[in-house]
Amino acid sequence: MKKLVTGATGFMGSSIVRELLKDGEEVKVLVRETSDTGNIDGLEVERAYGDIRDGDSMKKALAGCDTLYYTAAYFSHWTPDTKLPYQVNVEGTKTSMRAALDSGVEKVVYTSTNNTLGAHGKIPANETAEFNHWKTGDHYSMSKYLGEVEAKKFVSLGLPIVIVNPTLVIGVRDIKPTPSGQMIIDIATGQMPGYIEGGTNVIDVEDVARGHVLAAKKGRIGERYILGNENLTVSQYFGLIAEVAGVRPPRIKIPYRLAVAMGYLFQLGASITGKPPVVTASEVRIGRLQEWYDCSKAVRELGLPQTPVRKAVEKALEWFREHGYLSEQVK
Repeated sequence: MKKLVTGATGFMGSSIVRELLKDGEEVKVLVRETSDTGNIDGLEVERAYGDIRDGDSMKKALAGCDTLYYTAAYFSHWTPDTKLPYQVNVEGTKTSMRAALDSGVEKVVYTSTNNTLGAHGKIPANETAEFNHWKTGDHYSMSKYLGEVEAKKFVSLGLPIVIVNPTLVIGVRDIKPTPSGQMIIDIATGQMPGYIEGGTNVIDVEDVARGHVLAAKKGRIGERYILGNENLTVSQYFGLIAEVAGVRPPRIKIPYRLAVAMGYLFQLGASITGKPPVVTASEVRIGRLQEWYDCSKAVRELGLPQTPVRKAVEKALEWFREHGYLSEQVK
């Protein structure tokens, strides 16, 4: 039986496809007619065309598949259309999980995010942590939380779902790039002069991809698994990126209130230019809350790999340089 991967053209999804192919699995991918398929071109996969918000196309794509890797999502902390994250991340979840239930799949690996667990300070949070980002105004976080709530409802209906919550994911094939990849580029190119202190948990995208495959094989139905690795302060993480890139790290520690104000100014500029802001006010609010996590459950129960974060940064920088995101002068 085949494995269906939604979001397969993206950063995480394309790595999941590669992990499945390594294991000798037959893979089908759901793509839209307008998708940039550069991340999966040349791979031996079957393509089904459709959208996660279209139940009929999901059912057609699921034909002949026993496992669904549901990684498709609207991933951006800024959007000119604030309804879009909810249409994709909430309504898309409901439609796709219904299609999976009707199709009788044997396992669904549902890709959520650490944002649905909230941020709880310097004591690392585990899978029991509760969402606390309502006041941040971050539509990505809120829509992903509501999407995960909808996914959990289907467990009681008999759909065998395992939920995975990746933390800050970095690495190869970040073609968009994602906010985490853009952060690396901005530091390596000197475009991020300042920072606000906080905490983050970082993991290599290929470890996350393997974690998805392991979740399908070993994950317990209805359980969450945090797919993460090392907890770092923002200054430690930015310093590591700068060290690997051979540049000076951001040196200006920006006061919180000023950083929020700057986020609003960047958003205003984005609304005029249509280009994503350097940072949003909601990202500043979340970053201050310290996103540290206890990832031992996934390591213990799934065997989640733990590639050193320095190595993951090296791989990301090398890929960005080889694909023209960075100049050759950056190490």
